[in-house]
Amino acid sequence: MIMTCLSFVICHLSFSPVRAQTVEASIDSIEIFIGEQVHVTVKATMKESSKSEFPVFKPMQMVTPGVEVLSSSEVGTKDADGGLVERSVVYTLTSFDDTLYYLPPFVVKIDGKPYESKSLALKVLNMEVDTAHVNQFFGPKDVQDNPFLWSEWSLAFWLSVLMLVISVFGYYLYLRLRDNKPIISTIRIVKKLLPHQKAMKEIELIKAENMVNSENPKEYYTKLTDTLRKYIDERYGFRAMEMTSSEIIDRLMRTGDQQSLEELRQLFTTADLVKFAKYSTLINENDANLVSAIDFINQTKIENLPTEEVVKPELTEEQVRSKKMRTALKWIIWGITVLCISIFVYVVWHIYQLLM
Repeated sequence: MIMTCLSFVICHLSFSPVRAQTVEASIDSIEIFIGEQVHVTVKATMKESSKSEFPVFKPMQMVTPGVEVLSSSEVGTKDADGGLVERSVVYTLTSFDDTLYYLPPFVVKIDGKPYESKSLALKVLNMEVDTAHVNQFFGPKDVQDNPFLWSEWSLAFWLSVLMLVISVFGYYLYLRLRDNKPIISTIRIVKKLLPHQKAMKEIELIKAENMVNSENPKEYYTKLTDTLRKYIDERYGFRAMEMTSSEIIDRLMRTGDQQSLEELRQLFTTADLVKFAKYSTLINENDANLVSAIDFINQTKIENLPTEEVVKPELTEEQVRSKKMRTALKWIIWGITVLCISIFVYVVWHIYQLLM
């Protein structure tokens, strides 16, 4: 029984179809005119591990007398049935004699064994010429004189060279200008506190630090009077920081309220005694003077003043020189740009006149 099965398997394998290695050739057109090109595709079917050698032709080599090979190119390799692969090479042929050609088989070696393709035929046709109407054909032209004169083109040439040199120089200046750190004079608009707002802000700080109850009244009255002096300086426009207390009061007597000024006089007098005579004050006296300062500010404040201030930055001498140099550099670059454009327009116009 076992021997019978083995015999059946051996017989089945011996008669199973195995696709042979083959070489095929095809042509995309069997008729061409003189000088036209035709493509012959040679395809070899082989095992994937097999090595193949296709015919190699040099340019202008004859496949058969009268038919030349112009070029050859490998299409590539693709899978085929039965575990085989197909490799194809395309040959470009041409002919200049009108006749019917017999293209011999193409021989491809697969693993050293030659395989031939089928032979092909190629018919080359001649162009029909109408010999009855020869007047419609024109003969060869005579050699024409070149109208080129260097004296006419030299100006456009040298101007073009000059434009190129100037453009390179201008681009170099542009790179220098670009790589430099720019000096930008920006005008800033900042919010401005009014004089009474600044003074009240300082008084709030004095109150927050609890200087009214401080054991150092000199520091308290110094900050309080300095705040009032700055307020009077900005509010009335005279240098109160450089004036004595009596001078400030005398100056304010011309426009101020007598009652508020009397309280302010008392405040300055107490402050002078504390700072210069080591006068000791009571806590309620300190509170009363702080209230007097606040009342004076509230009674004399002006609220309809502008709250924005334009701030212009000040440049150093070196920055001013650098800014002037950059400005001059920008003008030079603009001048070079205009000059190059003018030269270019003139050269184009000059060439147009020569070609017309």
